[in-house]
Amino acid sequence: MLDRYQRPAMASIWSLQSQYDSWLEVELAVVKTQAEMGLIPADAAMQIIEKAAFDVGEIAEIETVVKHDVIAFVTSVEGNVGPPARYFHYGLTSSDVLDTALALRLVRASEIIRQDLVYLLESLRAKALQHVDTPIIGRSHGVHAEPTTLGLKLAGFHAEFARSLKRFGQALDEISVGQISGPVGNYSARSLSPELEEKVLAKLGLRPTPVSSQVVPRDIHARYFQTLALLATSVEHLSVEIRLLARTEVAEVEEAFGRGQKGSSAMPHKKNPILSENLAGLARVVRGLASAALDDVVLWHERDISHSSAERFLAPDITVLIDFMLARLRSLVDGLVVRPERMLENLAMTGGLYNSQEIMLALCDSGLSRVEAYALVQKDAMAAAAGEGGFRALIEADKEIASRLPEGELERVFNVRRFNRYTQDIFRRLGLLGD
Repeated sequence: MLDRYQRPAMASIWSLQSQYDSWLEVELAVVKTQAEMGLIPADAAMQIIEKAAFDVGEIAEIETVVKHDVIAFVTSVEGNVGPPARYFHYGLTSSDVLDTALALRLVRASEIIRQDLVYLLESLRAKALQHVDTPIIGRSHGVHAEPTTLGLKLAGFHAEFARSLKRFGQALDEISVGQISGPVGNYSARSLSPELEEKVLAKLGLRPTPVSSQVVPRDIHARYFQTLALLATSVEHLSVEIRLLARTEVAEVEEAFGRGQKGSSAMPHKKNPILSENLAGLARVVRGLASAALDDVVLWHERDISHSSAERFLAPDITVLIDFMLARLRSLVDGLVVRPERMLENLAMTGGLYNSQEIMLALCDSGLSRVEAYALVQKDAMAAAAGEGGFRALIEADKEIASRLPEGELERVFNVRRFNRYTQDIFRRLGLLGD
């Protein structure tokens, strides 16, 4: 992973030192449990626990000869422990260590991601409440539809990320499993049993996967990484909305632009939405990486290692990128420049055309069929859109329509605040406001 897209806490989880630390953590949990259950001598276990250590450089050197990273790791530890090391890695297969240690690191990475999501939700809530009544034109197909509020837009994204937090919690729970079950998952070694597996994993804060082959089933990992891919897509969703609202022709929001910042090497006037564009690009990377997790589900028989090389990239890279993306998005939301005056200008751009539905419904109430009412309103709406006059003026001059409207109806219809009358109810339903 490029340094520019990683934050220190998450990066440290996926360092080579951390990898071997987690392997040793698993190995020592096994040693302690085997000694507690009388499966290995207690004094040997004590010496292993006291002396177990490794050297990253030495592991690399050993691996050039043995071509097996776990054997190289175990060999390095054995050199520090001495004769009692015959009870180190006792009865285990490599995947017992690798998969359980991977779960440990995914859980630790997930703790960071979960906190990132909580912080982002706090920022979205604050910004949504700040603009709960800030009117903005809603758009469908990119075309003016009816007014809404900026707060309601942001509340929608808050709800989307709240769903992500819930899904992520479920995926995290599912990924919090390991195995200490031997070469084909049936506890064949004298030093293994389902009871020992449960006790070891409890020490590590994990649960046993109900059945393993030589590996933890990869559909569990696939679900986790697909959940992160969906989260990345939600990041892109909000980022694209910001980019669309920041276009010169719209200009309703813009990214914060720091003192001394430059937008273009050629055009000094440019203030580009580079943060949201960056997030959209990184979301594509996450989705691409997550697709490999689906392929990793299909392994030959009890296990092959086609998943191994892919996971060396996708596990650290996806979690590192998600951590970076959520932090950047939070910063983007916190610093977002909102331009309510431009929103009002854009609302006025069509001369109130967005009130067409309410005029149509009023005509339906007067006794016209919906088809008749639609045709009458559409005629004046199309004329207004063609520049033949303001929509309200055309409605007032249209005797077929004006004669059917109650006194004061146009004042009510053309008051933009009517579109906000249930906004706070929606906020309460989302839990963004008190009762």
